[in-house]
Amino acid sequence: MPREWDAKAYDSLPLPHQQWGRGTLSRLSLTGTETVLDAGCGTGRDMAALLDLLPGGRVIGVDGSSRMLEQLRTKLADRLDRLDVIEADLTKPLELDGPVDAISSVATFHWITDHASLFANLASSLRTGGQFVAECGGEGNVARINAAVEEVLGAAPEGREQVWYFAGVEETTARLREAGFTDVEVSLLPDPARLEAGDQLCSYLATVVLGSHLDRLPESDHEDFVRAVAARLPEPVVDYVRLNITARKG
Repeated sequence: MPREWDAKAYDSLPLPHQQWGRGTLSRLSLTGTETVLDAGCGTGRDMAALLDLLPGGRVIGVDGSSRMLEQLRTKLADRLDRLDVIEADLTKPLELDGPVDAISSVATFHWITDHASLFANLASSLRTGGQFVAECGGEGNVARINAAVEEVLGAAPEGREQVWYFAGVEETTARLREAGFTDVEVSLLPDPARLEAGDQLCSYLATVVLGSHLDRLPESDHEDFVRAVAARLPEPVVDYVRLNITARKG
């Protein structure tokens, strides 16, 4: 089930996602007239950049958070004539007019645990030969934060639904090929983000990283939990490891 986000707080933070977005979109080869699907578009950060790359094209944004999409419509109100916005689960069939020319995604897929269904669904939405570029948290991502969460909450009981899924290179390559992608390139890149200790770190953890954990706790426990996790980190750093994907539909 897609989770909701505090979209305004999300946009107010110093997000490394902007850098990740630029790097991901730079791997697309576009003429400017294509239709591109932004899978997990959030508040529209990368959709704005895509529109600049597509003066004669369109962008379709898909996200599971109604709050994020509401913020997107506000931010891009003057550009909605070339946008389609869809609230949907990326592992389920998307209601599109036809296959798109390319798909991009930034910082989304680690929130989805069923990558086999995810890639198969995206492949079905992409035209033959269409480009697919993405990045997300990969194997080893936020390992220190995970360890801190376990110190605070204890190890997750067996059978509890996963909050994140940080896939590795080999399994991702295999799943992409099984879904019908070719020219597959997958890599892992450590990319730690340093924040200010104290309020900024806690706000970042609560809004960007620990939201799914907070969903499982009483609201009265949220602040104490976030501060307890932050206190266990050796420095105010989010130890990101990014999984980068480039492929084409065969």
